[in-house]
Amino acid sequence: MVSGKKDSKASKLTSIPGVGAATAKKLANAKLDTVSKVAAAGTAKLVKAGLQAAVAKKVVAAAKKIDNASQATKKTAVAAKQAAKTAPAKAKAAAKSAAKKTAEKSKNLAAKAKSKAKPKPKAEPKSNKIGPSRDTPLSKMAWFRNAKK
Repeated sequence: MVSGKKDSKASKLTSIPGVGAATAKKLANAKLDTVSKVAAAGTAKLVKAGLQAAVAKKVVAAAKKIDNASQATKKTAVAAKQAAKTAPAKAKAAAKSAAKKTAEKSKNLAAKAKSKAKPKPKAEPKSNKIGPSRDTPLSKMAWFRNAKK
């Protein structure tokens, strides 16, 4: 039964870009079972949990972005609820729409964090070929000019 709990906690961690099922299990075993705990843990604790240093650095950065977005959403929701309690009916609707807009913004921030975490394709290596290219005409090649003489 305990492993079922860890599996559900691990599945929450897979929302972080760069964290798959295996990485999420490592983090859950290290008692880093929420996004906010991962964000607060830092690179050193993630390395101790079994992640590589470069991966840990990226995961912490992505977790911080997601955590900041969710905290902003919570703060806005609390502020909207308080405003709704004290405001007339029209203001209540405005507060709800503001909360929706903020929730959309936080989702967009999380999506941007996810898209930025994707690895960039490696550039093709340049050839170390010395000499003219295929497009160089024969008349410009040194061996051809020397052969004329």
